[in-house]
Parts: sequence; structure tokens; C-alpha cells
Amino acid sequence: MQPEFRTVRTGAPGATQDIGLQQQKVLRNTYMLLALSLIPTAIGAAIGTNIDLGFMRTSPMLSFVLILAVFYGWIYAIERNKESSLGVALLLGFTLFLGLLLGPLLHRTLGFKNGTELVMMAAGGTAAVFFVMAGVASTTKRDFSNLAGFLTVGAVVIMLGVVASLFLHSPVLYVVVLGGFVVLSSLMIMWQVNRIVKGGETNYISATLTLYISIYNLFSALLQLLGMGGRN
Repeated sequence: MQPEFRTVRTGAPGATQDIGLQQQKVLRNTYMLLALSLIPTAIGAAIGTNIDLGFMRTSPMLSFVLILAVFYGWIYAIERNKESSLGVALLLGFTLFLGLLLGPLLHRTLGFKNGTELVMMAAGGTAAVFFVMAGVASTTKRDFSNLAGFLTVGAVVIMLGVVASLFLHSPVLYVVVLGGFVVLSSLMIMWQVNRIVKGGETNYISATLTLYISIYNLFSALLQLLGMGGRN
């Protein structure tokens, strides 16, 4: 039988309330920065739809490795500067870069007869998943911190699936990987918001980074799945 831990008020009657206010502040700043990050993403996507990135298809593996190096290098730089305003600037630059990479997918999807509808459906689906998972994470009494190991393993497995799909060119594997991104990104949103609410995450830049990548992957995966099954 495990002991029950209770909140004990000692000489600081406002301590518990202060902790709650701190968590609310982190959550509010995270949502504000997340909303701001969509602006450079949109700018990057607009640029990406109007430039030719076809050279990346000539050597998919090399392009994949280079993008991965820039991706994780940029994340490392953001985390190293998460306590300063430079971290915000690096994060916004990162979202511009990912928006640029999203351009070719948007360009191809908008080329379909119902392309605009597919983009709107993917955006609506992403927003719905985010609000549902964030709502669950904010209101539940459960602590989802134990999901960290599962999410890490899931991310590694999906990354291996991405690499395998570059060699095998299997449509079935491709769909499975996209489905994995949808599930993993949804759980990641719930885990990160819950972590903020429970006080496990106190830096809004790190929290925004995790949520942004989850939303980005979720939207991209949904858009590709809809493009495969819903194009007219």
C-alpha cells in the first residue's frame, strides 16, 4: 500500500496557488507563441509553392539526410537558447523553414480538382485533434508522463519506417507510416499539454517546439492521406 500525498499548507499559504498560476502562465505563453509560429509557416509555405524543389527528388536519400541534419541541428540550437529571446527567433525561423518544406506538398495537392477542399479538411482535422487532445490533457486528473518512453520508441519506429519507404517504395508501408504519424502526433499533443498542466514543463519555448512539430506532422500526414484517398 503506497502512502497518500496531500498538500500541506505551512508558512506560505499562497504557495499552491502560485504554482497553479505559473503553470497557467506557461500554458498561455505556449499557446500565444504557437499561434505566432503559424505566420512564418504560412509565409514559408507560400514561398515553397512557388519555387521548384524538384532537385530534391533526384537524390531522395541525400536530401532526406540533409534535411534531417538541419532539422535536428535547428532543434538543438533552439533548446540551447530556450531561456532567451534568441530561442524565440530561432523557433520562428525554424517554422519558416518547415513551411518552406511544406510548399511542394501543398502545390501538388492544390493541383487536384478538389485540392482546396482537401487542404481545408486537413487543416480542420488537425485543429479538431489538437483541441480535443489538449482539452483532455488539461481537464483529466491523470498524469501522462509515463507515455514518454512509448512516444520515444514510437518516434524511432516511425523514422525507421520513413527510411524503409525510401527504398521499398511500398504504398502500403507509406500509408502505415502516415497513420503512425497521425497517432503519434495526437498522443504527443496530449502528453505535452498535460506535462505543462502538471508542472513537468516550465519553459514555453520547448513546449511550443514540441507542439508545433506534432501539429506540423499531423497536418502533413492528414493532407497526404486525404490526397491519396479523396482526390477527384
